[in-house]
Amino acid sequence: MPRYRIGETAETGADVLTQNIFIGATIFGLLIGIGFVIAGWRGKQYWLAIWGGGLTLCSIAYLYYLFFW
Repeated sequence: MPRYRIGETAETGADVLTQNIFIGATIFGLLIGIGFVIAGWRGKQYWLAIWGGGLTLCSIAYLYYLFFW
């Protein structure tokens, strides 16, 4: 059984997750993915470029689904 402070219930105790948090994380992932692709190509670390390409594609797909679907 969880404990709460006096006057606090399960509904008021936690932070609310909004869609803006997920959009921000997706945009951050998109920027990191692009950075991974650039760093992978320049450093000839192709696994990093592939990983970054996958992250970039997934971020673009999620944003497309969210805003245009």
